Amino acid sequence: MLVSVSARHGNLGTGDQSLIEDKVEKLRRLYDRVNAIEVIVDLEKLESPVLEAKVSVEHEEDFIASATAATVIGALDVVIPKLEKQLRRAKEKRTEHRGTGLKHLEPTDVTDEVQ
Repeated sequence: MLVSVSARHGNLGTGDQSLIEDKVEKLRRLYDRVNAIEVIVDLEKLESPVLEAKVSVEHEEDFIASATAATVIGALDVVIPKLEKQLRRAKEKRTEHRGTGLKHLEPTDVTDEVQ
């Protein structure tokens, strides 16, 4: 899985960049088909940085979330639950699509229906 963290209009501290990578990598435990995660931090307004994250998943559209907060880590803490919700919903949609197997159906009594 590829994780890329980049900044616009400024530079991130090494501690912030590694913390972002660590937190974002945990999204993979929700959905096995995650191919890449891209995080872009816009530092144009230092008092309210904007963080945007894009998760690329195999056979799905990209999941995108963004947030603005007082700090970069604060914005990350808002973005992570948004992405988790999107990934859970996509996984549920994919797994609930399957039909019920024959061995899980209730048997019907044929003699009652014939009479």
